[in-house]
Amino acid sequence: MNLVKWDPFTELEDVSNHLNRIFKRFPVRTEPDRELLTMADWTPTVDITETDAAYLIKGEIPGVNKEDVKITIEDGMVTMRGERKMEKEEKNKEFHRIERSYGSFMRSFRVPDDVDEAAVKAEFKDGMINVTLPKSAKAKSKAINVSVT
Repeated sequence: MNLVKWDPFTELEDVSNHLNRIFKRFPVRTEPDRELLTMADWTPTVDITETDAAYLIKGEIPGVNKEDVKITIEDGMVTMRGERKMEKEEKNKEFHRIERSYGSFMRSFRVPDDVDEAAVKAEFKDGMINVTLPKSAKAKSKAINVSVT
């Protein structure tokens, strides 16, 4: 009987792969010497800011084509989804490391009550997606002068 050194990360990776198979998500990297705990999908980072007129969601999605991005607003949620496709394999090219994540992504955010959902706009430029959620006119506060008698 041979002794085998126990590696807890191998078991954790096996569980991750099993869950990916259950949910029909496949690992991107399948090299035999891949790093531990690689993930099939990725999540773009976002900044969410607010002005008096609107909310702005800025998301980083470099390497994603405009045609591969979809913004929806439904049931009080704004959702960004898309896919970063892996470059097609070239002959005579040997990869030593692949650290960028590929595959589909999805981010959803609850829309505040004061947003005018009919006026939401999205703009894609230089690997950034900017979603503008304008506030409705009825929700904007205004100052009222009170006269004292």
